[in-house]
Amino acid sequence: MADIIFRNVTKRYGNTLAVDDASFTVNDNEFFCFFGPPLSGKSTILRLVLGLETPDAGEILIGGRPVNAVSPAERNVAMVFQNLALFPHMSARDNVRFPLVERKVADAEIERRVADVAAKLHIGHILHKPPGQLSGGERQRVAIARALVRDPNAYLMDDPISALDARLREETRVELKRIQRELGKTLIYVTHDQEEAMSIADRIAILDNGRIRQIGAPAEIYDRPASTYVARLLGSPVMNILKSVRGESGVKAAEGAVSIADRAAPAEAVEIGLRPEDIKVSPWAEGGKVRPARVSEVEPLGGYTVVTLTAGQARLKALLRGQPEIRPDAMVAISCEPGRVHYFGQGGGALAR
Repeated sequence: MADIIFRNVTKRYGNTLAVDDASFTVNDNEFFCFFGPPLSGKSTILRLVLGLETPDAGEILIGGRPVNAVSPAERNVAMVFQNLALFPHMSARDNVRFPLVERKVADAEIERRVADVAAKLHIGHILHKPPGQLSGGERQRVAIARALVRDPNAYLMDDPISALDARLREETRVELKRIQRELGKTLIYVTHDQEEAMSIADRIAILDNGRIRQIGAPAEIYDRPASTYVARLLGSPVMNILKSVRGESGVKAAEGAVSIADRAAPAEAVEIGLRPEDIKVSPWAEGGKVRPARVSEVEPLGGYTVVTLTAGQARLKALLRGQPEIRPDAMVAISCEPGRVHYFGQGGGALAR
């Protein structure tokens, strides 16, 4: 078993609170992702798991064993650092072999494991080269291979594919997910890329200034964000958050351009959230009951089009399929199904319908 548990863990650096009373469980064999903006505490949590940092308060357990006082070597956790930390005087092969050589694994077993991981990451043809002769993407694959070649309790990866180009990054994250399933190991992954987090994780923890704001499956967090902070963090374009007013027949926002006929809307709602893909845009009929919005920008992106709309002081984005006949400065009507509306109260917390 290699479940990893944090119980009320806090870590400070001087006056900076890097991890704030964090409690969570990463299950055995789970692909768990920490996601958040820079300086939100993601890398610090990895360093606490690895043992490079000691918590100021709280307890860390790996496989049910308290490890606060256990050295990094004794925790048997493999790490891929963001800066890769490859040995420049060694070949790629020797970099991959190094953890096994240090543990005095038999030569035949070392060669078997190196060949296996090289095939998984498609690096067999570059193993003879030193890191200085490899591209950024190749160096990252070697660093990942050096972690995978071991048989640790868990793998930790700190934004390991950020230097790859978009196409190779997409291929590598698919490979990482496949490899994690094949290995049957716990993997904790840190990223600032929301698409990466959504596509590979079994569960995601959303971080904000060292505090965990929500944990759940990617679809769960996307469909039911716990706050406006989480709602704005996932999605491209991001969720539209609009100040709202409750009336007898529902909710109005954007100075009347958005009208939601939802009598079940929470009375304490002060803001509504609309995902861009849930917004419907149609021609505005003069004299109608709904106030118009003006089309500010149209961004055709092939399979879909991003339309920026202005209604009074409010600006919002709609994501429409295909390339609809919409022109800048056109007056349009905005609508959204009541069941697709998110409600938020004072302080930005999500409200139940």
